[in-house]
Amino acid sequence: MAVEDKYISYRIYLVAFGIFLMAVAIAVKLTNIQWVEGDYYRNLAKQRTVKNFIIPANKGNIYSADGSLLATSIPNYEIRFDALASKIESFEKNVKPLSDSLALLLGKSTNYFENELRKARGNRNRYFLVARDLSYTDYVRIKEFPLFNLGAYKGGIIVEQETIREHPIGKIAERTVGYERTSNGQSLDGKGIEWAFRNYLNGKDGKILKQKIAKGQWKPIRDINEIDPQDGYDVISTIDVYIQDIAHHALLKQLESYQADHGSVVVMETKTGHVKAISNLGRAKDGTYYETTNYAVAESHEPGSTYKLADLMALLEDKKADTSTVYDSNGGVVAYSGKKVRDSHKGGYGKISLARGFELSSNTVMVQAVYEAYKNNPSKFVNHLNDFGLNKILGLSIKGEGVPYIPQPTDKNWSNISLPWMAFGYGVHITPMQTLAFYNAVANDGEMVKPQFVSEIKEWNKTIKKYEKEVLNPRICSQETILKLQAVLENVVKKGTGSKLYSKDFSMAGKTGTAQVNYGKNGRSEMYYASSFVGYFPADQPKYSCIVVVHKPNTAFNNFYGADVAGPVFKRIAQKIFTDAPSTNEIKNLDRKIPKQENNYDSYFVKSQNKQQFIPNVKGMSGMDAVALLENLGVKVKVTGVGKVKTQSLEAGQNILKNTTILLELS
Repeated sequence: MAVEDKYISYRIYLVAFGIFLMAVAIAVKLTNIQWVEGDYYRNLAKQRTVKNFIIPANKGNIYSADGSLLATSIPNYEIRFDALASKIESFEKNVKPLSDSLALLLGKSTNYFENELRKARGNRNRYFLVARDLSYTDYVRIKEFPLFNLGAYKGGIIVEQETIREHPIGKIAERTVGYERTSNGQSLDGKGIEWAFRNYLNGKDGKILKQKIAKGQWKPIRDINEIDPQDGYDVISTIDVYIQDIAHHALLKQLESYQADHGSVVVMETKTGHVKAISNLGRAKDGTYYETTNYAVAESHEPGSTYKLADLMALLEDKKADTSTVYDSNGGVVAYSGKKVRDSHKGGYGKISLARGFELSSNTVMVQAVYEAYKNNPSKFVNHLNDFGLNKILGLSIKGEGVPYIPQPTDKNWSNISLPWMAFGYGVHITPMQTLAFYNAVANDGEMVKPQFVSEIKEWNKTIKKYEKEVLNPRICSQETILKLQAVLENVVKKGTGSKLYSKDFSMAGKTGTAQVNYGKNGRSEMYYASSFVGYFPADQPKYSCIVVVHKPNTAFNNFYGADVAGPVFKRIAQKIFTDAPSTNEIKNLDRKIPKQENNYDSYFVKSQNKQQFIPNVKGMSGMDAVALLENLGVKVKVTGVGKVKTQSLEAGQNILKNTTILLELS
């Protein structure tokens, strides 16, 4: 018995010793945590219970020159369902009426939604997708549906919101308005105005410190480190929606008529360089056209006969020839180093003046004139082209400008045919926008201005930055040369290759062009035609310059010349702007008081960007627009019904105070 008691005592001592060792270990660990690793664990605890949250800034809008909204940000909602959140009794009670409501809103059958919801519960799906791409109005409706109206913890509704960029007036000038691609709040890349002016549009995000409380919720902690977001500025583009609509549809009609591959059109204000319209349309596999690439800005290719204006300008400047100098078209064929240059008119034009050769777009006349004048000193001719700015990019504000190319006599690939081929627009590359800027300089009495897409950066009615006219070359050539060039360009339309466009009621000036593209690749299998027309109107007092380029018109129509394919687009645009609507939105006094606008979403949306401190009148507006407008003003909105706003609980003109809530009744 004594032995057994002794054995038990040993066991007690052993256990006690073990407990003692554990106590020592715990004490050591606590001491280590407190004094050695204390800072680390305190910071970790703070990070898990207190952290900074980003307050995203509202992105600015893009407006047209006439005040139309081209791009804006709107909330977009995705609804998901935690199928295990609700109790079985509540689920069974509400699943049928919930399915009825979803069917009414989303356009699918009640049975479909009931089966999907039951399947989600059976599969224990806690993240079932109900609907995506919902407007705020639809979101307000759906969260009041049976079961969902019980909230996230009892009803299982999960709401995810993101802000998306919308183009309220459609896809006009889509590639010029552009986009910005982001990831985790960081800019990746983009196109057009959205990308080029992102530093103004995006504003600056704010931050706020929050503390984690019960049920995974976070409570704001107000302290000196809180930073309010700075909303983005608005960008006022130079685009005129009326002219843009004309240009877009004129180009589209011609592309469809000729089943062309793609095309572009640009209309620019002569004096300022403001781009009033730009459309770039490419053909999809199904035959429809849409904007995929900004061809006018990016596509650098051989221009063909529109380049002959540079020939004539150089010849006249150097007095190597005059408009009256006579050349023999030699039956429509001349040869250089065994390579033939042909006129489009079989048999040529006989003996004609240089001016007439330009008006008829005679390749043989223009090539002979350039070759005879500069064959012994080609650098002099090429230097003129360089001085005209044809070898340099324009430095446009938007990304992706194509790089022009002019062969230089010092290049390794310069040959005996380089000079004559340049004279009729081959062996050189230039974009439509660069060609337009050159012709616009002639229309503008020799002053070359930079094309601009944005005129102003604004914060509501306050101008942050104004983009003035930028002169690239104050005098591209002499006034004497300019007057002669203007005369021959007008004659091209009156009695030259553009005579089909002539109208005694309206004057135009310009040049046709028809180029063979890819003629050197795989024989003739890859070759196609690019038809163009570039000029300005009215001819006597130019207001606008315009270029139209149509690539790969269907040759089955046996008609691919610039005058027939591109010219009618130019004429239609000119007539629509000045003949059909001669008094196009010209505001004489910009300082006049603007009358109060009723039910005008665009004007209210502009005000919202300035943090307008008064309740607007939203009666008659669609529910979605009204909610977006009011929320941008910092007003909390409650909505009943669907459709347009019938009544609002707060009268227009009242001050917006902190936590202001308004109730909208929709019809």
